[in-house]
Parts: sequence; C-alpha cells; structure tokens
Amino acid sequence: MKNKLCYGLLFVYLVVVVFILFLNGVFTGDITDWVNLIINLVFLLIIGILFAVATISFLKINHFTAELMSAAEQMQREYRESAGKSLWPAYQDKKDMFGTDALKSAYAKYRMRMKSFKTKRGYVNSCDLEEYINEELLDRVGMSHFNGAMSGTLTGLGILGTFLGLSIGLGSFNGNDIYAVTDNVGTLLGGMKVAFHTSVYGIFFSLIFSFMYRSLMADAYEKLEKFLHVFRQCVVPPVASEDENYAAMLVYQANMANSMKQMLELMRGQAAEQTEGVERIVNQFVEQMTQTMGGNLQKLGGLLEANSKAQMMYAENSRELLQTAEALVEGNRANQEATQVALERQDIFATQLQAQKEKLSQTCEEISTDISNQLYTFEQMRNTYES
Repeated sequence: MKNKLCYGLLFVYLVVVVFILFLNGVFTGDITDWVNLIINLVFLLIIGILFAVATISFLKINHFTAELMSAAEQMQREYRESAGKSLWPAYQDKKDMFGTDALKSAYAKYRMRMKSFKTKRGYVNSCDLEEYINEELLDRVGMSHFNGAMSGTLTGLGILGTFLGLSIGLGSFNGNDIYAVTDNVGTLLGGMKVAFHTSVYGIFFSLIFSFMYRSLMADAYEKLEKFLHVFRQCVVPPVASEDENYAAMLVYQANMANSMKQMLELMRGQAAEQTEGVERIVNQFVEQMTQTMGGNLQKLGGLLEANSKAQMMYAENSRELLQTAEALVEGNRANQEATQVALERQDIFATQLQAQKEKLSQTCEEISTDISNQLYTFEQMRNTYES
C-alpha cells in the first residue's frame, strides 16, 4: 500500500499559490503592487522546483516500499502453501523477485554471499539480508541528502524574502519631513508586505514538509522492518549446528589420516626395493669402469689435480681484486663525506650571507627613514623661519 502524503505536499503548495495570487488581486484584476506580486511568484517558483524534486524522491520511496510489501505478502502466501518449509530452495536463484534496480543489485549480492556458505551437508553459516537491504539503501533511494536539507532551505528562503522586502521598503523611504513620510508610507508598507508574505509561507512550507517527510520515512522504515522479519521467518535457510560441523570435521580428519597411512606404507616398500636396485647398478658400473678405463683414470686424476691448483690461484687473484675494490669504495665514501661537509658549510655561509643582507637592508631603511625625518624637520623649520 502506497503512502499518499507525497501528493498532499503538492496539494498544500497549490493552495498557498492560489491564496497568494488572491491576496495580490490577480483573480479580481485589482493588482496594486506589481513588485510584491513578481517577488512572490519568483519565490513560489523556486519552492515549486524544490517540491517537484522532493515529490520525485517520495514516489521512489513509495515504489521501493511497495515492492518490499508485495514480496513480503508473496513469501507469506508461499510459506503457508509449503506447510511451513523454508522457501530458500526457490529463492536462492530467483532473479525476478524485485523490479527496482537497487533492490535487484542488493539481493544479488546477498545470494552470492549465501552461496559461499554452502557445502555438501548444507549451509555452515548465514548472513542477514539487512546487511544489503537496510535503512541506508532506503535513504539513498529516497535522496535523504536532499530532503534532509529542505526544511532549512525553505526557512532560509523565508528569511531572505523578509530582508528583501524590508530593503525594498526602506530603500525608497524618505523621512526628512512629515509630508515626505506620509508620501512614502505606501512604499514602506509594500515592502513590509513582501517581507511578511515570504516569511509566512517559507516557514509554513518548512513545517509542512518536515512533518510529511518524517511521516513518510517512518512509514518506509516500518515496512522495511516488516519485510526483513518475514524474510527471516520464511526464506532464510537452516544452518548446520556446531555439533554437526564438529562431527563432520572429525570424520574428514579420520579419513585423511587413514589415506596418509596407506600412502606411507606403499612408499616405504617401494623405497626399499629402489635402494637395492640402485646399489646393484652402482656396483656394476664401478666394476665396468675399472676394467675399461684402467690407466686412463690415473691421467684423469692428474688433470683434475692440475685444474684444482689453477682454481686455487684464481681464487687468490679474486680475493686480491676484492680487497682493491673495497679500498676504492672506502676512498669514494671518504670523498662523499668531505663533499657533504663542504655543502653544509656552503649552506651555513649562504644563510649567514642572507641574514647579513636582510640586516643591511633593514639598516638602509632605517637610515632612509631618519634622513626623511630630518628633511621633514628641516622643511618645517625653514617654513617656520620664513613665516
């Protein structure tokens, strides 16, 4: 069921517009103050634009809550028809539950979150739909950032109209004598009329809008809470208890331990057979190499010994090169430190030079000031002497 307060706002606005036009003599053709009429029409036009935007947001809230209530009624009806069974199997993949884009997106995120909790034995955990469809979403759809500032804006427009009317009245008021005051009373009263009218309907609209907006949002929050209550009662899937999860975990661990034990026994037998085979292959290879190579193995040993000596000489040369490189790095480091000290001294010298420059400039200014004062004194004395 939609809330009709949003249409009441437009009705009140139209009534106030007709009343203002009547006071200014539009319907009777007796318009005595065109300035007052134009200012009131401009202010009413601004308020009308603001009310049009607010009415659009109210209609969005109505549509939002109407979909929530329609979904709640459908869930209650299906829950009764299923004899009290959870409706989650039918709703876990239901994409046409809502027509509003904001509700579609929020419910899709909720379904994806619930799928992450699903296992072969059921749902190990659950999340509340209120994390996705909540008052924050309702405020965003209903443009609460705009409507929340509407009351202050309307009051501000009324105050602005007050000062504008007083400025118009006092701007043309001339009170030099009694006759001028009498002639300008009409202009002053016209400005006060502008101030009075804008203040009255600005504050009146502020009060009416604040009442309607709060009533509409309170009704929307109540419908949202009712929908969430029905969803928790009829749709949310049952979650496996902690005892069931613990028992399933124990069974899983026992199966894993048994499988690991069988694999270790199999690998142990295969490792023993592989070790014996490798030993036989190595022994046969050594015997065949000894028979075949003979003296060639001695030559190979000599070559390996010569190669070892060459590698030792190369290692010694590399060590000396490394020491030279370290000495070079140390020299570079000392050079960098000396350069850093020189730069710091240059910075200190530059700072001192700047301070002396400022001091010299200040001294020059003081000397210039003293000379100017002396010249001024001399000029005064000369003028006095000439007089």
